[in-house]
Amino acid sequence: MDMLMFKLDKSTAKPLYEQLYIGIKDAIIQKQIEVGTKLPSKKKLAEFLNISQTTIEIAYAQLIAEGYVGSKPRIGFFVEEIDELPYIEKELLNMPVEKVEKKIYQFDFHPGKIDSDSFPFSIWRKYAKNLYDHSSKELLQIGDPQGEYALRAEISKYLYQSRGIVCKPEQIVIGSGTEQLLPMILRLLGNDSKFALENPGYSAIPKIHLQNRATPIPVDEDGLIVDELEKTNANVVYITPSHQFPTGAVLSATRRTQLLNWAAKDENRYIIEDDYDSEFRYIGKPIPALQGLDQNEKVIYLSTFTKSLMPSLRVAYCVLPSTLLQKYKETFSYYSSTVPRFDQHILADFMRDGYFSKHLNRMRKIYRKKHEKLTRILETYYPDVKITGDLAGMHILISVPLSKGENQLKQMAAKDHIAIYPVSDYLLSPIDYQYPTFLLGFGGIPLDQIEKGVHQLMRCWIPEGRF
Repeated sequence: MDMLMFKLDKSTAKPLYEQLYIGIKDAIIQKQIEVGTKLPSKKKLAEFLNISQTTIEIAYAQLIAEGYVGSKPRIGFFVEEIDELPYIEKELLNMPVEKVEKKIYQFDFHPGKIDSDSFPFSIWRKYAKNLYDHSSKELLQIGDPQGEYALRAEISKYLYQSRGIVCKPEQIVIGSGTEQLLPMILRLLGNDSKFALENPGYSAIPKIHLQNRATPIPVDEDGLIVDELEKTNANVVYITPSHQFPTGAVLSATRRTQLLNWAAKDENRYIIEDDYDSEFRYIGKPIPALQGLDQNEKVIYLSTFTKSLMPSLRVAYCVLPSTLLQKYKETFSYYSSTVPRFDQHILADFMRDGYFSKHLNRMRKIYRKKHEKLTRILETYYPDVKITGDLAGMHILISVPLSKGENQLKQMAAKDHIAIYPVSDYLLSPIDYQYPTFLLGFGGIPLDQIEKGVHQLMRCWIPEGRF
């Protein structure tokens, strides 16, 4: 029994059975106990180590379950033959763990940041508390692959009231973000599809298996240049017409008609409309969605609650034309929704009772104040900085008349604890801008800190205080 002389420490939090199990397992792996060796009975080992038989029984049971020990009825416990796999496990424990340090900025001008101080936590908590109850036990089961009907019905009402989109809940598919829905849409459109993308444009799109199947189409102050699209062999175009990302351009009425006519010319042509932040427009009336103008079911509408509520909610949705709906059901009927059912019902209740509309109205006022303050400071103190894309959304584009390159200016800002994002991050093919151009997101910066942030950014680029 000397082979099982393990030091068991009764003063530690680690259970005795676990200490014994680890000791025997390591001895077997290191060949200190040979294959075929009979282990002591539970009674004898308990007396030898001065611990309970229950402790021995639990340790032996774990060793049997993992295959280190075998049991023969009325005979005893024997060490089994094992392969080399346990050695891999032991070496992995000693591998160095790479620590990733997250950079903390004093001012982060990321275009995806929201005003987290203004989120209605108390109301959201109330709906969550009401749902996490035994009466909602059905939500523990797998739900509809397209998402909860209650949420799809609320989204359908919201789209009709705010975007002029007429659609049934059956046309809506809910997913955990645009990045999750897009591969599904691409599969529906077929492997032979040829894509056209805005340049500059949404940076995640080229990363989703489109590198060799996408043609960049330039944009100007009226949005995507449809004349350039018509010169390509593309049959699918991905577009942000209400607030082009990242330039902020709005697709003109003429080009909207031109684009819809382009799609109608061929049964295999489709438009993917990403309406990512249409809720926030500060000048004039809301821009109608392309989908609402479409008479030929050629638009696949895509949106998310990332800007309107919170990025971490991970709820996006698409509205499929009826021409693709049957194919979706045939192809994805076995899928499970990627958004937790409880989260979907919390959001559905939040929308049903009018709190979503109230929240949007409040956030429009907050973001409008931030937008006005940001542009006023730039126009007042830095008139040589060109501002574009300032009619909507939660970021503007600035062009600074400096000889330094974008990367150098970005590094200079980072040294001064400021995160700034160059437009080159969103280019599919090179564009020669006259001056370094950056996205300036204001959503996540407190109103009373915007002026300080802008001045600090400009001073790190132009210490003398002028261009």
